[in-house]
Amino acid sequence: MAMHTVVIIGSGPAGLTAAIYAARANLSPLLIEGWQAGGQLTTTTEVENYPGFAKGIMGPELMKEMRAQAERFGTIFKTGDVTSVDLQVRPFKVIMDGEETLDTKTLLIATGASPITLGLANEKRLWGHGVSSCATCDGFFFKGKELVVVGGGDSAMEEATFLTKFAAKVAIIHRRDKLRASKIMQDRAMKNERIAFVWNSVVEDVLGQDVVSGVRVRNVVTGKVWDLPCAGFFLAVGHRPNTAIFTGQLKMNGEGYILTNHGTATNIPGVFAAGDVQDSHYRQAITAAGTGCMAAIDAERFLETSSQG
Repeated sequence: MAMHTVVIIGSGPAGLTAAIYAARANLSPLLIEGWQAGGQLTTTTEVENYPGFAKGIMGPELMKEMRAQAERFGTIFKTGDVTSVDLQVRPFKVIMDGEETLDTKTLLIATGASPITLGLANEKRLWGHGVSSCATCDGFFFKGKELVVVGGGDSAMEEATFLTKFAAKVAIIHRRDKLRASKIMQDRAMKNERIAFVWNSVVEDVLGQDVVSGVRVRNVVTGKVWDLPCAGFFLAVGHRPNTAIFTGQLKMNGEGYILTNHGTATNIPGVFAAGDVQDSHYRQAITAAGTGCMAAIDAERFLETSSQG
């Protein structure tokens, strides 16, 4: 069985940037892209905040360019899902689709995070066409429009407040009659004239043919159902890091994000984490790419010191 020097799990900005740097360092990285390759950017339409693209670029196109760049420098790609890993042995063992085992000296984890969705009938169909989970990515497209945000925590208040820079009005829909957000975030949202609250309510469905035109809302106390017109529907009920296969082996916080120190190092020497899998704070393509670069450099230095030791 061939021994790999670097295996990267994940094909979003973090994984692909790590691959570019590792390949240029002659480490012959193997990148495992899942059956749904490309990360969250493949579900977005236009990306206008990634440096170097003055006129913006479509999310899938940006990922395609990054992948081609990684391939150009000698990254080997394998398609499949990693179903388990064994980080207690050396070399580390990575099992793909429950059958194929790969051995590697270092492992770079860039499996990202997935937005928690409501499972509504039209939510997936209209994703990227008015349905979003990232105000900083997509808020700009809704100048002068009316928007809806779902959630009651800090991220919902933050998203709604940010959206008022562009939107005419933002309605926050929350299933209870009080928020779980910190007091400072609540106060900021409540003092904002462009934000209105819809209490004790849930979204039953997203409305619209090609783009979002509104949401169907139900009051959980009275049972009343009505349609609320809007041009955009923002989910702010949190993200879930894709870390289930590492549970019990890597140190994580209470939400399941991998804990890193001194850059991208995890609690197991030789295992590094980059991008949204270890970052619940920024969650941007550019920050994910930055930590991907860091992870590759950290892995290169780890290999140098361990070969000398």
